[in-house]
Amino acid sequence: MSTNNMASRDRVPLVQKAAFGAGHLVNNLLPGALGVFSFFLLTAFGMDPFLAGLLGGLPRIYDAITDPIMGYISDNTQSKWGRRRPYIFIGAISTGILFAVLWQLNPENSQTYNFWYFMLVSLLYLTGNTIYSTPLIGLGYEMTTDYKERTRLMGFSQTIGQIAWMIVPWFWVIIANPNLFESQAVGVRQLSIIVGIICMIFGIMPALFCKEIDQTHLSNREDLNLKNILHNMKVLLNNMLLIFKNKPFVKLCAATFLVFNGFQMVASFSYFIIVFYMFQGRYDAAGTWPAWFSTVSAIVTAIMVIPTVTMMANKFGKKNAFIISTVISIVGYMLKWWGFNPDNPWLLFIPIPLMTFGIGGLFTLMMSMTADVCDLDELHNGMPRKEATFGAIYWWMVKLGQGLALVLGGLVLKLVGFDQNVAQQSHETLTNLRIADISIPAITAALAIWVMWNYDLTEEKAKEIKAELVKRRGDL
Repeated sequence: MSTNNMASRDRVPLVQKAAFGAGHLVNNLLPGALGVFSFFLLTAFGMDPFLAGLLGGLPRIYDAITDPIMGYISDNTQSKWGRRRPYIFIGAISTGILFAVLWQLNPENSQTYNFWYFMLVSLLYLTGNTIYSTPLIGLGYEMTTDYKERTRLMGFSQTIGQIAWMIVPWFWVIIANPNLFESQAVGVRQLSIIVGIICMIFGIMPALFCKEIDQTHLSNREDLNLKNILHNMKVLLNNMLLIFKNKPFVKLCAATFLVFNGFQMVASFSYFIIVFYMFQGRYDAAGTWPAWFSTVSAIVTAIMVIPTVTMMANKFGKKNAFIISTVISIVGYMLKWWGFNPDNPWLLFIPIPLMTFGIGGLFTLMMSMTADVCDLDELHNGMPRKEATFGAIYWWMVKLGQGLALVLGGLVLKLVGFDQNVAQQSHETLTNLRIADISIPAITAALAIWVMWNYDLTEEKAKEIKAELVKRRGDL
């Protein structure tokens, strides 16, 4: 189906695509900035590494619990403003404010005070972020019912979202620059305010400009009140069980878990290889090469990979596009063996155009395919539609895997013999680190291809489901 013969109600206008993309820019900028700023808990605020680890890990448990609850609330909300947009608007403002408040720490405070301040504000921040991001994901799944337009929408939003990853690597450079801030602590505090303001401005765009599904065709939504809280929790658990019985969705979660977290497990390895292998542990010589590596990766993903994957999906099907892009990424990972060359640093950019097909294609395709899965769920289980709950569980799997990947990444560093206290790592350590950097994401990507090989929710089947849903309730 081309855009020319697509039903007008299924075409997402450019303004709405841009607004939805602005939401994804915020969804990428916040965790990216959080990851960079968290490093300075140790160097700028003197936090014990173990306590810093607790501050990174414990709030994730809370986050994993609140996401499905917020998804259920959004799916069942009945208001004249819609099921998604009120939460997105409120969540964007609260998240931006709380992100800035989170980092108003002072190294002169006691470690105990800073620990509990950061822990408690983290829980508030994550609550605001859940109120924002979970309905946003659900909104994207319902903005169009067209099989191909869904991929175009997700591709466009992911392209805009990549702008965050072009910016985030430079936060390291900005905060540590003595010409900009008198100390790292001051840099963190002031830059967090700027990030918070940006997130508020761009975060409210989906609430202002995006269109939700017509609520007149939605039915069987639960009453959300304190009297029904036990009943609602029972329904939520039942919905989650139904979702996990959805085999296509389980395949999407499993493939994402493998590709994304294989990549995440070794994400920091490139930095270590650049510094310790290419520049023999000389941080001054490595300079901004690591930042440029991350920034160029994001630029290539935005301008080349995502448009190419979108085109492949609409020509060859989403599953085939995933398999092709994942194979290409495996080749890119292998090229890192020759690209990370001490004699010619410029070669490190050679693997990027191929390697970025893995992550660049992953979320574009998986989010589009999850929208198709929501239709399948309605076909089998009826109303209410559960876009936000599906989105919450999908991203819960991503977050769970990300936490596991960070732990396993540290374990791999220990197993290869990496010693953070010395500038010169042994030849054996660097060789093993480079092998792990290539083999881990390549193996997990290959396993993801195996998982998706028999994925059967094709374009033809998606159209049949859509037709049946139209017949069942008159319209989508």
